[in-house]
Amino acid sequence: MKVPVKLLVNGELYQLDVAPNETLVELLRERLHLTGTKEGCGVGDCGTCIVLLEGVPVNSCLVLAVDANGRQVATIEGLGDEGRLHPLQESYLEKGAVQCGFCTSGMIMSGKALLDENPDAGEEEIKRALSGVLCRCGSYKKIVAAVKAAGEKMQGTR
Repeated sequence: MKVPVKLLVNGELYQLDVAPNETLVELLRERLHLTGTKEGCGVGDCGTCIVLLEGVPVNSCLVLAVDANGRQVATIEGLGDEGRLHPLQESYLEKGAVQCGFCTSGMIMSGKALLDENPDAGEEEIKRALSGVLCRCGSYKKIVAAVKAAGEKMQGTR
């Protein structure tokens, strides 16, 4: 039995019928073809699947698609404007914070949630906000620097 859901993903309204056990990451990747969100562990440990649900970072492998009904979802594909990167994306490139790229969307979405709330976040606050995402390449210092630089850009201090 399928369940009808409506959700706003990156500003676009989708109306779909989903299985009761379909996860949000499955819906995003397999049904909407938004493959920037990665599925790593499938049990909420690695954070590669983090998206923003109503502005709050969530592991989309743990959220059922039916629980996103009537809500807003933001993915990495929704950042930036036409032809222009979001300050976080720019800073990741400038600071060399991308290695394999597998954790990048989860890190960026976690960083975005933090900077939307506090663009002047300090290093410890950034580390806490990103602590739910595992970077297998060990690029943590560059990632923290990129989030800090993005915050400065967003405040207009750089």
